[in-house]
Amino acid sequence: SLVWGATPGMLFQKKRENSLHPLNLSWVFGYNSSLAVHSLMDGEDEVLLYASSHTVVIHDILGNKQYHLQGHTNVISCLCVSEDKRWVATADKGPDALIIVWDSYSGVPVHTIFESHPEDGVCAIAISQDAKYLVTISAGTEQKVCVWRWTRPTEKPICFTELRPEFGHQDYVLFNPQNPHEFVSNSKTQVLFYVWVRQSQLWDENTAWLLSPQTFKCLVGQYSQSVFHFNNTQALTATSTGKLVVWDMDDPHTLPEELPAKPHGIIPAKVVSMQKEGLTVLQTLESCVVTGDVIGKVKFYDGQLRILAIYSYDKVGPIQSISFSTTLRDHPNTFLASSQPFITSSSDSSNFVSLTLNRNFILSTSDATMFHVATDSTNFERLLEEPKKAVNAIACHPQEPFVAVGSHCGLLKVWDYKETKYLVSRIFPETGIQCLCYDPEGYFLAAGFTDGSVHILDAISLQSICEEFQFSQGPVTHISFSHDSKYLATADEKYTVTVYRKVLQSGSKCWEHLAGLESHYKPIRNILFGVQTDSNEPRLLSLGEDRQLVEYDLKSSIKDHLVVTHRDRLEQDAVPLCLAWYPKLSTESFFLTANNYYKMKLYNTTTKMCRKTVLGPTYGSPLEKIQVLPRTSSADPKQHYLVYITKDKVGLQMLPVDGNPHKSSAFICHPDGASDFAISHDGRYIFTAGGSDRTFMKWKINLIALDAAAFLGGEDLIPFYSLLDGGREGEFFRELENYFYYVQLCRQGIDTMENRQVSTHIPLEEIPSVMRAIGFYPSEEEIEEMINEVKFSKYEDTGEEETKINLGDFIKLYVNHRPALGLSMKTIQEAFQVLGYDNKKGEKVIDIGDFLSLLQCRGERMTEDELAQCLTTLLGRTPEEEGSEPDTCDPTGAAVLTEEEIPEKITAEKFVADILGLPTAK
Repeated sequence: SLVWGATPGMLFQKKRENSLHPLNLSWVFGYNSSLAVHSLMDGEDEVLLYASSHTVVIHDILGNKQYHLQGHTNVISCLCVSEDKRWVATADKGPDALIIVWDSYSGVPVHTIFESHPEDGVCAIAISQDAKYLVTISAGTEQKVCVWRWTRPTEKPICFTELRPEFGHQDYVLFNPQNPHEFVSNSKTQVLFYVWVRQSQLWDENTAWLLSPQTFKCLVGQYSQSVFHFNNTQALTATSTGKLVVWDMDDPHTLPEELPAKPHGIIPAKVVSMQKEGLTVLQTLESCVVTGDVIGKVKFYDGQLRILAIYSYDKVGPIQSISFSTTLRDHPNTFLASSQPFITSSSDSSNFVSLTLNRNFILSTSDATMFHVATDSTNFERLLEEPKKAVNAIACHPQEPFVAVGSHCGLLKVWDYKETKYLVSRIFPETGIQCLCYDPEGYFLAAGFTDGSVHILDAISLQSICEEFQFSQGPVTHISFSHDSKYLATADEKYTVTVYRKVLQSGSKCWEHLAGLESHYKPIRNILFGVQTDSNEPRLLSLGEDRQLVEYDLKSSIKDHLVVTHRDRLEQDAVPLCLAWYPKLSTESFFLTANNYYKMKLYNTTTKMCRKTVLGPTYGSPLEKIQVLPRTSSADPKQHYLVYITKDKVGLQMLPVDGNPHKSSAFICHPDGASDFAISHDGRYIFTAGGSDRTFMKWKINLIALDAAAFLGGEDLIPFYSLLDGGREGEFFRELENYFYYVQLCRQGIDTMENRQVSTHIPLEEIPSVMRAIGFYPSEEEIEEMINEVKFSKYEDTGEEETKINLGDFIKLYVNHRPALGLSMKTIQEAFQVLGYDNKKGEKVIDIGDFLSLLQCRGERMTEDELAQCLTTLLGRTPEEEGSEPDTCDPTGAAVLTEEEIPEKITAEKFVADILGLPTAK
């Protein structure tokens, strides 16, 4: 097998096979600096293992290669590595949390534990010295500790215990290297010691210590990490005040045959003040105790806690982890004393300790920096320096293989993504970067910041080419250049669109503020430049969650006055989330939107009329951002693709959009939320920014795989039959056919004795009736959109309007327009939350009078006759003739018809069950 024959280093030697997926993770930039970084290779090799979002990265620094261990669907919360560096255990917290054990030699997942802690996932994990056992601690408020024998696959722990709340949130755990049946864990305030045997319950020592200043007459501080002393009679705990708590253990630690009558005698013997600064890392290495602190110092002590050596460098931040190589160097260590960095040692160090210090080690800091430290020199080699705060901004150069990334910590970096090489960076210490954009010519890089400022930088040197602009009252969320690089537009959190323009001053070009306008009353989702249809002048649109699409007249705008030419409401109920220009696939021009109801819509760029509605990708959350993929030289010139991100996924969609689910594919990129994405100028790579996970990822595009998936999904109506309940042979389809032909019977007359003309079409005006008959209840605006969609579907080609629809087109229309997630009781309950009030039972209710008045006076208003007809039909009564339509909102007539059947106060449940007559879940 791959695992049996695996050897160290083979991971980067084997040839990568061609992937069958449309998107493949190519490189991960950034990592989770709150977790440990591990050194995997021996000697002078620099192969690191660390967690980036939901991916484990094995990074060969010298070879500039990465290998990715992918299997988690949530952000990895903890990881550990066996003593021989072969076995890696990772865990996450969130829905469907997993524990996975990997073989680092081959990259193969050898064991996966499902539902280990189903409520909250895992917050701490450790592997025993012999690599046979795992211990995990759940992440919830009611914590559970489990021991697993992963070498004998089982879905149940071999033993477990539940922790009392007074123990505090235990977030660190470690096995005793000399006895796999003992381990220790600690929270910020208490330390727990455990021993377990082969029975159903884990037994903890119940020695939970909450040290106070009175215990040792000194301030102890908060616990950080705990270890077992190599003398096997003591344990140590590091604290935030630079002290070590020494625990004495009375009993020899041998494997008990049965549970002892009471816990081992573990007592806090003393507190040793090591230094003033807080200790963040505590380890034992052979006969050394190793500490790391908040000022970046690494110190080695002997068993009596006497100082042996100090490693320090003034550019090292708070230490998060220390990982040593497993192989000793050939030459013995010589202790040195120098300035920065410096090494000092005590004079009575043994030869054994000298050999211990002959191991190189990897430092990682909480500010996202990694160092390689050679113990026989004064060299601190910086390996990686990554963003320490959220990464929300990303942009690709329009002509070169460069990608720019901005972080909330103010770090702006530019990478050569083909060579995976860092090029240039700049720090903005006072503020964070929120959005980035290159101009189409590639000369400028514009950056929007969290303090509302806008910087226009040279694209190569990142130096400012003019003074910063400060015209936004809130963080800048979007930034974009016009196609001719003459205009720059921004949007901010205060719902304002601001425009800057390039002008000629004193013989040189510079930028100036033109105007700004608070054009929306809810967050702005998109600003989009285009080109006027009758000229080469730029066109600017903005789209907000207020459902408004606003178009601006840049040519007529003057200083401090931004002119609006059109303001259109795109949606009746759904919220539009993103906007893009649609490729020119016909003589008509469109722009494409996606909304929070999983629908994609095409609008005419001139009339703003909705011309087509289709079902969008349904991968757990709606589309957040979309962009048409640039054409590549190898791609089919007639084929176009759309790139999108959802809340946590990145995906590809074949164009034209038609609702076929097989034309779309998506992959998890950032489980905690993808903030932005960018596409390389050649259309070969997608870059996603992960926001709070502080990473961004490079994805290689494989269009052939998506084309193959669409081909295998079937042609014509086959993909749409699968979206119907029961498919082509199901009862729903037969019922739809019956309704389709029943409409023809009604049109020809039910009682006619003449020969009937059977057709495969029905008139457009019958579409609403059939839709309602099969369980889809569109609003009047949705009906108008459906009819217009069919009526003008062939107008550009034939110049004629359609008057009828066949069964196949009706199925597509139904699948694309019906609610993507079906009818929801939650939606009705939310409406009652808004419209109703609390009764004595705390339920949201609406008075019958208010209910009838709302239907007749708000939204798409119903006449009294329409309302009476609907209610009597729903309640199973024969409607009565009611005279002419009233001129006022008078619900009296309808109320008379329903006063016996409908209670005075209506709840959401009564409305669904008693009025609509729909089944509800019990």
